[in-house]
Amino acid sequence: MKILVVGGGGREHAIVWKIAQSPKVEKIYCAPGNGGIAELAECVNVAATDINGMVALAKEKAVDLVMVAPDDPLAMGMVDALEKEGIRAFGPRANAAIIEGSKAFSKELMKKYNIPTARYEVFDDSTKAISYIKEQGKFPAVIKADGLALGKGVIIAQDLAEAEQAVREMIDEGKFGRSGSRVVIEEFLTGPEVSVLAFTDGKTVKPMVSAQDHKRAYDNDKGLNTGGMGTFSPSRLYDEAKQKECMENIFLPTIKAMTAEQRPFKGVLYFGLMMTADGVKVIEYNCRFGDPETQVVLPRLKTDLVDIMQAVIDERLDEIEIEWEDNAAVCVVMASGGYPVSYKKGYEITGLDGVDGVTVFHAGTAVKDGKIVTSGGRVLGVTALGANIDEARDKAYAAVGKISFKDEFHRSDIGIKRY
Repeated sequence: MKILVVGGGGREHAIVWKIAQSPKVEKIYCAPGNGGIAELAECVNVAATDINGMVALAKEKAVDLVMVAPDDPLAMGMVDALEKEGIRAFGPRANAAIIEGSKAFSKELMKKYNIPTARYEVFDDSTKAISYIKEQGKFPAVIKADGLALGKGVIIAQDLAEAEQAVREMIDEGKFGRSGSRVVIEEFLTGPEVSVLAFTDGKTVKPMVSAQDHKRAYDNDKGLNTGGMGTFSPSRLYDEAKQKECMENIFLPTIKAMTAEQRPFKGVLYFGLMMTADGVKVIEYNCRFGDPETQVVLPRLKTDLVDIMQAVIDERLDEIEIEWEDNAAVCVVMASGGYPVSYKKGYEITGLDGVDGVTVFHAGTAVKDGKIVTSGGRVLGVTALGANIDEARDKAYAAVGKISFKDEFHRSDIGIKRY
């Protein structure tokens, strides 16, 4: 098979790396790809959001399957466009990707179908939104941009001044463009967070192994929200009883709800969950593999990913047995100084040849004059496997210590959380 993967980050590197292990695959293309992906796939300079360009590329290369990995092209309808041209594509159509594309849609879906989540209201008027926050009088308060905002559209306001600023920046000042023209204001839930990704063909749901992400920029969950500074799998808290509770109350009801709304979901659905004193609740849905959760989940997958993708597309996921390694994985993100606000690019990365026993997934890298250089905020995801989280963590950090680039920073506490 010839497969095209859409995207160019750490998640896509992990997906390409896993697809490359399949004996069914002879050629992988990735658009736009990055410096690390280029070692496994032929990278083509087509933007991930260029739907017409991607359809043309898929035809030109006569690929057998396109794996659309990022949220933006899914929400924009890339799968629809590919299918219209008779090209097999993995990922939800636009009318199902809305589960991530609009927070308001997903909250209304959960309310309608009794899927446990935080109480909320939706606003497109900043004055009304601020009045509501004042009426509630509870802090922290959660303010979310309705649309896609690169994982940065969620503000946890500690007081009224912070809440007002967040609302005005989103609605009145257009901080996130159209994505923030509507906001969802939610009650603040407390409890440990767990990420569970699931394969689904719109009828059957097969959850993957659990993971825990670290969103804040600095140690001890300090600093701004990021796209994710590291992750580990499995969660120490997500046991069989929790999985059963989630399957009955969240996973299956969500898939059934989407089908009932005539928006059948096929692909990978990400469940951002919080374990509250009142049971497990949904914080958010993503319509695709999470980043950096993919970097710890896929290394633990035993079953051929291509077989799973084919089964999802053909709606025969119930026929496939998905197996996982009985081990643990830790991924530490190495980032550019200044991320997630502003940072410089183009610094040479050294030490990549000197690390053994780990997999280094490239997130924001490029090749310049034969050297790997930085080209993004999150630059590398250093992933290690071990018999348990502590062992995997030690291996990952030993490798991080051997890799360097100017102004690099990373969290030193990934995988320590016991809760």
